Amino acid sequence: MNAKKPANPENMFLMFNHSLSKDQETDAQNIWGAQLQFVGLPAQLKALWAQIPADKQELFDTLAPFRTWLEKQSRPNDLVLIQGDFGATWLMVQYALNTNLVPVYSVTVRLASEERSPDGMVKNTHFFKHQMFRLYGI
Repeated sequence: MNAKKPANPENMFLMFNHSLSKDQETDAQNIWGAQLQFVGLPAQLKALWAQIPADKQELFDTLAPFRTWLEKQSRPNDLVLIQGDFGATWLMVQYALNTNLVPVYSVTVRLASEERSPDGMVKNTHFFKHQMFRLYGI
């Protein structure tokens, strides 16, 4: 963790397109306590977060269901893991900061391997390993 941790968050809300890895769960509970509960997006919101419309100039209205979800489900000092479309992420981080939530993101170490076959084809394999959480806005 690269910054002062918030006091006793109860939940970590998950606004990203992947499943939380065991390393991420363990790291979060080591930092913020074993009581920390992980709250994933409902199916409809998960589908929307995975496909933020590429044809819209403005996203504020599109993100209203996410703001409503957090407003109804969260408490001050709860964590929100936010990663995804850059504009949507920026707007939701601003929302979290303005509503006493704590936006965080996962930092990963990226490794790659390359295999060349006799016919000239190249196969690249990328590996991502959770390193730590960082707070937005610090």
